[in-house]
Amino acid sequence: MTVPIPDDLARRLTADGGDLARRALEAFAVEEFRAGRLTPPELRTLLGFGTRAALDAFLKARNVFVDYDLTDLDDDRRDLDRLGL
Repeated sequence: MTVPIPDDLARRLTADGGDLARRALEAFAVEEFRAGRLTPPELRTLLGFGTRAALDAFLKARNVFVDYDLTDLDDDRRDLDRLGL
């Protein structure tokens, strides 16, 4: 996907040395997640996070919180037991 941005604006937006393409991808992905068009695993894959914890930290930094219920807790406990932790 290509997003046309005028050169002068692109220079200003990257003046701090940030990766404009990555920021655009993250903003797009978070908005799609908020709208319910991406699941947490899809978002994790799209952004290249290796763990759910990394994704959770990314979302928390952007004030996006994932519902976590008793089923999720049971799943996590079962996974930890399976890993011997």
